[in-house]
Amino acid sequence: MFGLGTTELLILAAVVVLLFGASKLPQLGAGLGQGIRNFKKSLKDKDAIDITPEDEKKNEKNGQSNDKNSD
Repeated sequence: MFGLGTTELLILAAVVVLLFGASKLPQLGAGLGQGIRNFKKSLKDKDAIDITPEDEKKNEKNGQSNDKNSD
């Protein structure tokens, strides 16, 4: 696995615990898991991704048109 032995993995785990603290590790794991799930979901269902810019969403919500030729 990338040339990392048991000793290197233990040292890496110790550094992570020192950097983030033991209380933050469950939150980091949950966030990482959520991100991976969302990524996999987006790969499966490409139509579910909304790429509309925020200002256009607000205009549509208010019933305004973003067409510049509508004047």
